[in-house]
Formats: sequence, C-alpha cells, structure tokens
Amino acid sequence: MNPSGRSDGAPVVLWHWRGGEPGAPARARAILGYALSGLGYDGESVSDAVLAVSELVANAIEHAVGPYELRLRRTALDVICEVVDHDPRIPEIPPFALGALFPPVEGDRGGGLEALCALLSERGRGLRIVHELTGGAWGFRRLLGTKAAWIGLPLPAIGEDWFGE
Repeated sequence: MNPSGRSDGAPVVLWHWRGGEPGAPARARAILGYALSGLGYDGESVSDAVLAVSELVANAIEHAVGPYELRLRRTALDVICEVVDHDPRIPEIPPFALGALFPPVEGDRGGGLEALCALLSERGRGLRIVHELTGGAWGFRRLLGTKAAWIGLPLPAIGEDWFGE
C-alpha cells in the first residue's frame, strides 16, 4: 500500500474487496487514513477525507455491485480518492450539489432551521455529508463497465519529492 510510487496519474489501488464484507466503511477509513498520513496529510484534512470516503463506500455497497476498489491517483493539482464499483450508472446529482447546501423547504419561509430539520429527518444524507466535508470537490466518473465516486484533496505542502517526483 504505497501510493507514493505513481506520478503518472494512474490510480494506485489501496484495497480491493467484494460485497458483503463486514465493516467495509471502517476498514476503508483505516486504510485511507494510513495512506494519507504517509503522504503528508494530517489533522482535519485526513478526518474529513476518511469520513467522506466512508460515506462513498457505504453508498457503493448499498446501491451498486462489487467487486469494489479504494484508489488514490494524483493530478497536477490534487490527489483524487476514488471508490470504484461495477455499476456504470451515474447517480443523479442531488440539487444541493448544484446550489445551496440548505435549500428552502417548500411551503415555509425558506432555509434555516426548518431546512436543517427536514434534512436531518430524511434518509440518504451521505452525499450531503460528502459535499460538506469536501467543500463540493466530489463527483462521479464513468469507467469501462464501472464508475468511480471521487473526492479531491489539495496537494499537501511537503515539497517536490512527493508521489515519487
């Protein structure tokens, strides 16, 4: 599990698993936390990333078929963490990701406490959590017969010799 060896943008697989594995989100958090710490990330950036990825893992297990992979890949500006599943369908992007985090609730004075209460009472808050933790740096991309749900992390300021460069 050494993601520091790739600088060509190719993903590094941190973990490969099949459906039905107990504790998959917790294991993904541990593996990703270890990898990000080794790459120079720390504190809140690691905490937010592992929680966001945990939500993506839970969504993949609930809504798509395996096998699954947890990957890291580097771009010129950031590190992309991906959760790959074997369902090529891209989910509909929720309205909150396209606009306000707490949109007005129909029939009330809009936003605020009523919107937050409505949000907390509904099922399926995972992508909203991912959106908040990543500042909107997340999405989906279609691959050959699969898809990747991803989050983006700015490169840590630790020098030039990162990811094998």
